[in-house]
Amino acid sequence: MTQETKGMWLGAIGIAMFSLTLPFTRMAVAELHPVLLALGRAVVAAGCGAALLWSVRAPRPNRAQLKSLCIVALGVVIGFPVFSSIAMSRIPAAHGAIVLGILPLVTALFGALRFGERPSPGFWIAAVIGSMLVAVFAFEEGGGSLQWGDLAMLAAVVAAAMGYAEGGRLSETMGGQQVISWALLLSMPLVLPVVVWLALQHGLQASARAWIGFGYVSLFSMFIGFFFWYKGLALGGIARVGQVQLIQPFLTLLGVALILGELLTWKTVLFAAAIVAIVALGRRMPVRRRA
Repeated sequence: MTQETKGMWLGAIGIAMFSLTLPFTRMAVAELHPVLLALGRAVVAAGCGAALLWSVRAPRPNRAQLKSLCIVALGVVIGFPVFSSIAMSRIPAAHGAIVLGILPLVTALFGALRFGERPSPGFWIAAVIGSMLVAVFAFEEGGGSLQWGDLAMLAAVVAAAMGYAEGGRLSETMGGQQVISWALLLSMPLVLPVVVWLALQHGLQASARAWIGFGYVSLFSMFIGFFFWYKGLALGGIARVGQVQLIQPFLTLLGVALILGELLTWKTVLFAAAIVAIVALGRRMPVRRRA
């Protein structure tokens, strides 16, 4: 098995875990404040990260690594959770899943701008086709205009792509486990006071169903999933492995139907299937990586 193939498989495992983020977030946000949910999950994951770093006696990051870790924290510890939680309080999880389909294009863009990866024209054509399908779906569902939930999901996409690209490259030297663990710990001086204040303002009263959703996004979406995802990006390249994200809408739709019982229309399923088909096309297109 080549390094690239191994990276694709590891990335797919991470995406499978991430694919249930929106349905479990929607489950929890029905009873918990969106920002409390978003940042509270980081606090739980940070505790796990601290234990992991202590157990492996991980060395402290150097100055260059700290800069990259701050970008990771801003993107995937704060940005994506906050914006996606807000979106899930406004639009159905199935709708958000399709909007999230634009993530591979934005991830590849960050990889190209930040690290000199050079996707071929064919790669960009495949990514743009998938993104256009997402845009058409969002406008159709919104009655010819974007909803506030769509804008929140788009902001979540940009934040996630930034964190994915930065963390993927940093994992080449630090390892995915340490990258997400350090990013979580670095965010705590900002995140923890906000979580405490929101908990005092809004309380923590919620059903077991809501706390199950909170538990999933804390452990799998915010922590364990990144072990596989960042390692996959490091092995196979940000642009190439990032294309695996195109299967996430379809997996999320399955989760939406099974976990939330949301009714899936044929239009939603067909749009998801069309986006998934782009994976095979993009997978065949060359991507040059800077040495």
